[in-house]
Amino acid sequence: HFCLDALDLALNQGTPQIFNTDQGSQFTSLSFTNALLSRNIQISWDGRGRALDNIFVERFGRSLKYEEVYIKSYSSVTEASLGIGNYDDKFSFFLHLFTRLNFCLKNGERHMV
Repeated sequence: HFCLDALDLALNQGTPQIFNTDQGSQFTSLSFTNALLSRNIQISWDGRGRALDNIFVERFGRSLKYEEVYIKSYSSVTEASLGIGNYDDKFSFFLHLFTRLNFCLKNGERHMV
């Protein structure tokens, strides 16, 4: 029920066109899939052994916890939102640079834009 409750809370905020997840039984159950399909949301399941597909998100979550959240003592939700937002901006900047560098290397470019 936890996953269904979390899904309902999320869908009250907005409705995506596609919902992507792994093939865990909590996500492949009839009640979970029906909750998505009844809202005309397409379902995309990661294949077995595809854990590396989420490597950037997984790394971001781990880095956020250990480099920001665990070492700060936020005194309010507002303070936490600002701290996490600043961290997210920094992480996004480096992710953009990495993505651009990877693109340049794959395409034989010798400069970074």
